[in-house]
Amino acid sequence: MEQLNAWFVELLSNNDIFTANTLGYYLDGLGNTVRLVFLSLIIGLVLAVPLAIARGSRRKWIKWPVFFYTYVFRGTPLLIQLYMIYYGVVFIEGIQDTFLWVILQGAFYPALIAFTLNTAAYTTEIFHGAIKATPRGEIEAARAYGMSRALMMRRIIMPSAFRRALPAYGNEVIFMLHASAIASVVTIMDLTGAARFVYARFYAPFDAFLFVAAIYLCLTFAILYLFRHLEKKLLAHLKPING
Repeated sequence: MEQLNAWFVELLSNNDIFTANTLGYYLDGLGNTVRLVFLSLIIGLVLAVPLAIARGSRRKWIKWPVFFYTYVFRGTPLLIQLYMIYYGVVFIEGIQDTFLWVILQGAFYPALIAFTLNTAAYTTEIFHGAIKATPRGEIEAARAYGMSRALMMRRIIMPSAFRRALPAYGNEVIFMLHASAIASVVTIMDLTGAARFVYARFYAPFDAFLFVAAIYLCLTFAILYLFRHLEKKLLAHLKPING
């Protein structure tokens, strides 16, 4: 630990790498990374809930399109998806003559679409598995009370499924944070992009990338702490009572 602290102090003491200018790039990169990951996770979660319910439908014309979507986006690399959306949007006929071009001509929103569709696919399968794992006794008890399917889904199945899915969803959040490092390949100045800029300017790859790695570690630990806290709160009833 002392050696790690000494390395960190020595790293920060490098005046060429950590000037007000370069720290501004890191700060901008941190803001872009957090914004991209946060928005994609929120929108992806909103999309995943109805998709997970549709994924478990008995009607083939409902569940098979959802299965195909999750299969494609979970079976192909996120980098390929990002390239196809970022570079492919210009090939949509007439897109440059619409108001959408003002939004899509930049790099952020195509990246947001790619990240959202990717995390929504994984989250859909996470919630689908959690819904399938709902104890039959809970469903039978809800039916005995005369609950409709929609009411049972809202009051019994989804709250129970969310608690079971929480550990797996926490891993998905961390995965998306780490995957956001590829956003810099489409000219977004995220944390990795900031490190590349500093490296190209000062020829100091270790200092730049190790500093960004430390920021990613801090963000990961913060996410882990948040989800551990949520798990303790929402899964407290499963802990054995010490007698």
